[in-house]
Amino acid sequence: MNLKTSYLGVQLANPLMAGASPLANDLDMVRRLEDAGVAAITMPSLFEEQITREQFGTLYDLEAGSESFAEATTYFANIGDVRLGPDNYLDQIRKVKAAVTVPVIASLNGVTASGWLDFARQIQQAGADALELNLYYLASNPLETAEVVERRQLEIVRAVKSSVSLPLAVKLSPFFTSLAHFVKVLEGAGADAVVLFNRFYQPDLDIENLEVEPSLNLSTPSTLRLRLRWLAMLYSQISIPMAVSGGVHTAEGAIKATMAGATGIQMVSALLMHGPERIKTVRQDMVQWLEEHEYESLDQMRGSLSLDKCPNPQAFERANYMRVLAGWKA
Repeated sequence: MNLKTSYLGVQLANPLMAGASPLANDLDMVRRLEDAGVAAITMPSLFEEQITREQFGTLYDLEAGSESFAEATTYFANIGDVRLGPDNYLDQIRKVKAAVTVPVIASLNGVTASGWLDFARQIQQAGADALELNLYYLASNPLETAEVVERRQLEIVRAVKSSVSLPLAVKLSPFFTSLAHFVKVLEGAGADAVVLFNRFYQPDLDIENLEVEPSLNLSTPSTLRLRLRWLAMLYSQISIPMAVSGGVHTAEGAIKATMAGATGIQMVSALLMHGPERIKTVRQDMVQWLEEHEYESLDQMRGSLSLDKCPNPQAFERANYMRVLAGWKA
């Protein structure tokens, strides 16, 4: 069965990639991922704050703290708690590259267009095969317009793209007024792929001790639904590949994502729960399903349930909203 796919200009043996997570910090885990058949490995994000060492105010910590990001382990942005600093991050890229033969994708996470972007060149020099730019920003200032937020993020993409020759994937949140328009503009700004979506881990409140509690829950298969909708809606609107991140735990999820239009499939939660060998299980189950349904390749299946090819395209749009509400029975 032909599971080959092309992502960020690289031919991959299959679409299953390890998404940004602490797994890439452990060389034994990295080798196990390759042995299980992973097609590429994404490094955990290196945050702008780690590079600039700027002092951020309390409000910024509350609204854009490290717990807001999928790779985070604490709520407040305590730089000293992050395992890999800038120098160690570069060393880890070199070590991972030496340990495996699959492509290694570095990851940067930033919110401003400042000097930290020069670090992208150092990532390229360290040997990364591609770069994933994780754009996450919670717009909490009522005086800041959506246009200003989007313009700043586009400036970051253009600055990174001009700094390196590496293929660039942009990882987005779903929180845009017009996501389809923004993705189209990103394509024009030089993005070579988009990743849908990063996850926002929201804190809880401890009402007895009057504290904000960090809360980190791994994804579930239901997390995939939002990704499926946007993959399907964007598939025919852009020419750059899309990767899905969040909610793929089984071959069924991987097949759904491919039918919606995904070229790459990033897995994290399933690997953290079941180990790197989960990749092998999902890959084998995908092959079995494709053979049983008489597909010859993933390319033959990709986009078959996207918005422009779905037998009932209204299922992705407003009609679905009305149908679900009207069909509810107590």
